[in-house]
Amino acid sequence: MKITAKDIHLSYGAREVLKGVDISGNSREFVGLIGPNGSGKSTLLKCIYRILKPDAGQIFLEDTPLQSMSYKTSARRMAVVAQHNHYNFDFSVEEIVLMGRTPHKKALERDNKKDYDIARQCLERVGMADFASRSFSTLSGGEQQRVILARALAQQTPCLILDEPTNHLDITHQLQLMEIIKALDVTVISAIHDLNIAAMFCDRIFALKDGCIVGEGTPGELFTPEFIRQVYQVEAEVVRDSRGQMHILFMDHC
Repeated sequence: MKITAKDIHLSYGAREVLKGVDISGNSREFVGLIGPNGSGKSTLLKCIYRILKPDAGQIFLEDTPLQSMSYKTSARRMAVVAQHNHYNFDFSVEEIVLMGRTPHKKALERDNKKDYDIARQCLERVGMADFASRSFSTLSGGEQQRVILARALAQQTPCLILDEPTNHLDITHQLQLMEIIKALDVTVISAIHDLNIAAMFCDRIFALKDGCIVGEGTPGELFTPEFIRQVYQVEAEVVRDSRGQMHILFMDHC
């Protein structure tokens, strides 16, 4: 499924956070969104997954304006893994993942065997099957993030929106999580903090700075020392290992 954001503007009071942003993700493409803290990445994603309403501009799933869809309809097409996930009640891990089945249910319809099977498969996929009966609130931040990914997988959508999904994970689980996402064969738009993770997994990248898109391209096209200096004000060296994988090495200021 193609997802497109066109000329998105959004202000918080007098401060313009998004200044006419255009991004797109083609069917089955892994798109990264990078930029310094405060550049507008999370705000843009919140517009896409309908937590915020843009002041101007439109978002499309395929050719259908997002605002013309019911929330239930868009939730069948687009799942979300956000940065912060807090619940006022003490749900089990399995109950959290089953919430991903809600867009497919009628009002008050109970979970059935198919829903439980899907939830179990999704927990297995993220390596959390043994935690199904555990209380979600007792898990570490990294474990919670994997459960939230399982919940998103349980929605079985053709598009996945991720807001810095590896923030709370150690390097092993960062790579495992991104490999799971990369193998899903769905359209992915993800804000990514770590440029090396972005270089490893993204097909195409958009760079945001001060609410504007300042670059777009493949990691190989975009990640040059000059561009990294322009966006982040740091010096970097870009090298490739024996397999041809790009690595960004940041320099100290001495």
